[in-house]
Amino acid sequence: MPLTEATIRSLPTLHAFFAPGGILAQSTLPYEYRPGQLEMARAVERALEEKRHLIVEAGTGTGKTLAYLLPALRTGHRVIVSTGTKALQDQLYLRDIPFLESLLGELKVCYMKGRANYLCRHKLVTLTQHPILSGLEEIDQFHQISRWEKTTETGDRSELAGLPEASALWSRIDARSEACLGSTCPDYQRCFVTEMRRRAQESDIIIVNHHLFFADLAVRQQASGAPDAGVLPEAGAVIFDEAHELEEVASSYFGISVSNLRFEDLARDVEAMLKKGGGYASPPNTAVLVSSQQLRDRARMFFAQLPIAGDGRQPFDDREDFLETRGDLYLSVKHTLVRLEAELDQLRGIDEAPGLRKRVTNLRTELEFLLESNSGNMVYWLERRIHGGLHKQSRTTFLQATPIDVSSLLDAQLFQNFPTVVLTSATLTVQGSFEHIRRRLGLEDARELVVPSHFRYQDQALLYLPPEMPDPRAPDFPQAAARCIQRVLEITKGRAFCLFTSYSQMRDLYERLLPVLDYPILLHGSAPRNVLLEQFRETPNAVLFGTASFWQGVDVQGEALSCVIIDRLPFAVPNDPVVAARMKFIEESGGKPFFDYQVPSAVISLKQGFGRLIRSLEDRGVLVLLDPRIRQKRYGQTFLESLPPYRVTGTITEVQAFFENK
Repeated sequence: MPLTEATIRSLPTLHAFFAPGGILAQSTLPYEYRPGQLEMARAVERALEEKRHLIVEAGTGTGKTLAYLLPALRTGHRVIVSTGTKALQDQLYLRDIPFLESLLGELKVCYMKGRANYLCRHKLVTLTQHPILSGLEEIDQFHQISRWEKTTETGDRSELAGLPEASALWSRIDARSEACLGSTCPDYQRCFVTEMRRRAQESDIIIVNHHLFFADLAVRQQASGAPDAGVLPEAGAVIFDEAHELEEVASSYFGISVSNLRFEDLARDVEAMLKKGGGYASPPNTAVLVSSQQLRDRARMFFAQLPIAGDGRQPFDDREDFLETRGDLYLSVKHTLVRLEAELDQLRGIDEAPGLRKRVTNLRTELEFLLESNSGNMVYWLERRIHGGLHKQSRTTFLQATPIDVSSLLDAQLFQNFPTVVLTSATLTVQGSFEHIRRRLGLEDARELVVPSHFRYQDQALLYLPPEMPDPRAPDFPQAAARCIQRVLEITKGRAFCLFTSYSQMRDLYERLLPVLDYPILLHGSAPRNVLLEQFRETPNAVLFGTASFWQGVDVQGEALSCVIIDRLPFAVPNDPVVAARMKFIEESGGKPFFDYQVPSAVISLKQGFGRLIRSLEDRGVLVLLDPRIRQKRYGQTFLESLPPYRVTGTITEVQAFFENK
């Protein structure tokens, strides 16, 4: 339901809100007038009014959240705001919206997550009636969830602080769509997802994350616009914060992925349904049970024979060879799926049967696509991931297809479907140009705006490029890197992030430095990310060794983080199946893969990594890049010209002086 004219008129103008002496200046926030914030707000409002797309790079400290929220409220249409991470989603809903309400009065805003975050009441009732639980830990979790279900208003698992992230029980009782009974469910009116949809229909702003937005978009695409497809309501505009992540997120949801775990889960759920529905004795049930058990066994044999060596991501270019030599395994799985589909179709009086049949159909069609299709815009690949801790690990194998180029998909599904799409982030340009991000996302017709950061980088930050470092691919690089890191950390007294482009490099440097550093060292992977961040904030002089997930979406203000050290320029791994396919596609299209794809992507990643350091006007610190190619190679200038205007030095004594002269 759009805002009424009276409501829109009651909201302040952008000038009245952002200008000196305005509403924001009189608020509880420490206020300093930021011309860039008002300029961005006006650009967003104009794009919404004129139904145009807009792309904005707003440097850290601009205050871009308020710069798009107020224009979104003033537009008179429902607006979806999508963030790159749940952390920013939480910040928007739990901090920024209440702050705005303290100034503007009550607002109609809701917060939506993916269905797997919500409890399915019907599944919980079913499990209560037919408890199939393994071990004391699952029994304790079941009782905890049962008590919580009676009091929760949202059904959001984030309220369950004591529930492990990888809880096997939760995956059996969450509200994901593949097992949903829809409007035929006896608990439909009490359903948390139904209630979430109701709130969304009554809201002016809906806060989601990129994963939910593109999952919803993909569902609608597959359902060919069916009215009940997806969970997000119609909207007049979408604003993407942290828009530099869109290509990767969109690629994952416009692609297809089948894993051995999906087969195991399907067989388990079929058998649980039969047990609940009167046991296995009747002939239809017995036939379903036999097919389910056969499917589990044959899927295990099929995945065991896939040509994957070790863990990680590998190309699957030889699908034809695999079908020639192991085609019997694939056909046996496919035929078992066809038989199970037919047998589930014969079951009567069991609520879960239609949903399970739909899951079997989806699994069969996706497996067929992955083994038999020859889409020119898809790269086919395999991945094996390790799950669990040091003492209990399991491996999941994935068979995947990912679009090589998502630009035409995004143009058709996103930019042509919404009158206004606003893309914003602190890191979208390369050498001041949006050309790279526009080309990757298929955004042809859009206004552009670059809003410089409010921070005084010349005074607040020093970029140290140590001289005489070897090439990071050289055998003596780790030893030289360890010496340099140790020297810098002695000057900074710890208080640093050491960010790496690979786990192996991180482990190597960690093991070299652990015996010689006198500061507490936290290692990525030794605890959940949020726990490590909290330990870093609370531990004086701590040093955190991290990889990809610590390069962005991390906000540590103050002296606790006074140094960020990056081991090498963050080029994507060229033999990664998706990266290799994209580089080949660019070359065949007449482009230069390294300069058109590798360099711009690495520039944006480096800007993200360095962006961890200066998070407020009071922050000061040193950035260190150990990779000499930034000065030795021609493309290094592209990196230097794309970074904020840091003061640059190659002298360690200048680093020392920086910390002595606060």
